[in-house]
Parts: sequence; C-alpha cells; structure tokens
Amino acid sequence: MRSLISSIAAALLLANPVDAQQGQSVFLEELTTIEVGDLIAGGYTTIILPTAGTEQNGPHLAIGKHKYIVNYASERIARILGSTLVAPVVTYVPEGDVEPPSGHMRYPGTITLPNEYFMKLIEYAARSFRVHGFSDIVFIADSGGNLAGLEAVAEQLNLEWEEETTRIHFVDDYYDNNGFAQWLMEQGETDESLGSHASVDTTSELLFVAPEHVRMDELERASGPEWSDMTGDPTRANAEYGRNGLQLKIDAAVRQVRLLMGQL
Repeated sequence: MRSLISSIAAALLLANPVDAQQGQSVFLEELTTIEVGDLIAGGYTTIILPTAGTEQNGPHLAIGKHKYIVNYASERIARILGSTLVAPVVTYVPEGDVEPPSGHMRYPGTITLPNEYFMKLIEYAARSFRVHGFSDIVFIADSGGNLAGLEAVAEQLNLEWEEETTRIHFVDDYYDNNGFAQWLMEQGETDESLGSHASVDTTSELLFVAPEHVRMDELERASGPEWSDMTGDPTRANAEYGRNGLQLKIDAAVRQVRLLMGQL
C-alpha cells in the first residue's frame, strides 16, 4: 500500500510539475505588494485560504497543531496546482462558547470565535482577494468545526458573484474524504487506537511537519483516563504515518480543486 501511495504521488507530480519558480515563496505574507501584483498579472490568480483551530490538543501536542499541518499542506497543494498563492492561515475559529466555556474552551490556551464572526472574517478575506484580481479562491480547513461556515460563505459569495468570473471553491475532501483513516486501518490500527481528537493521525502529521511541537514524554499521559476528551492511542503515532496521511490529504485536495475548476 505504501508503494502504491508513493506511485500515485509521483504520478501526480509528473503530470502536474511543481511550480517552475522553485525559489519563489507562495505565501502571501512573505511577498511584497509589488511581487504579489506582478504574480497576479503573470497568471497567479488562484489563492488558498486555509483555516486552523487554536485549540487544546491534550498534554502532548502544541495548541497550534492545525496551523503547522495546514500550512505545510497548503504550500504543497499550491505548488502542485501551479500559479497559486497561499493566504495567511486563519487561526481564530469556532471552538465553543465563552460563557459558560464549552468544547475546547474548557482548556487554557484555546481561542474561539462565534461562527457568524468567523464567517464575516472569511467573507471579507475573499472580497479582498477578488478586489486584487484573484479569480479562484480555495477554502481549505484542517479543523472540522470550520467546514459549515466555509461552505456557507462559499455558497453566499458564489451566488452574489454568479455573473462574474471569480469563484469560491469549498474543498472539504482534504478533511473529510481523504482516505487516511482507512489507510491507517490497513496498517493495523483500530477504531480504538484512532480515536477522535489529537490521536494517532494528527500526532503523526505533526511528527512529520513539526516534531519539535510534539511532547514525546507526554504521549502515555495523553491516552490515560485523566484526559477524558482524548480518545485513541497517540503512542502509536510516527512520522511515516504522518507523511503518508498528509500525502493522501494533499492529493484529495488537488483532485477536488481541479474538479471544481473544471480541469478534470
């Protein structure tokens, strides 16, 4: 199975070469306004808007877990698509109520934003992109609680811009339909070891992209009874799992973007 994934990844890269400007950053915040303008004029009219929760991830994963993961994935997606930039990751997202604290807000460090304000933030980011000449705006979420808001904004703006060339592409396959869980099961994992939050899957992803943000000495504690919100067994995580899982997520996103843009 691993060799199959590697073959698929290689085929994707051969069919869709990585952006020719290898030395050019694709991150919007790393470019000057002149550079961005020149890139748009030169055909860089697609931009990815990634979202990521700032939330508790148990005693073993840094609160910014989602940001590190989606930043890595977004760059790879942009370079495979070509002529694509990546906007700053939106890290203020719905994470539960403030009064009384609910969801992840029950744990220190989590930051929440009511969904209506999150949607306005996304809406006006998209409106900003349109003003400057981006015609394809891609929404990708690494946190499940962001999906409904992103989909609603995409529907709203696509309806409003129905007579224009600018389109919003809501890409949910990256999060929901990527095959990572099934692949892990084929490697011998179970429903119990996979769990539902900060477990073997996302721990593996972070071990691959930013291992310095994984507290290896806390993995056993994370799977213990003290953390009732944690299910699964993060002690089974490894960077190879993370590498393959992220490739599956990236491939799923690239396929869906191309389908939505009429390229497949």
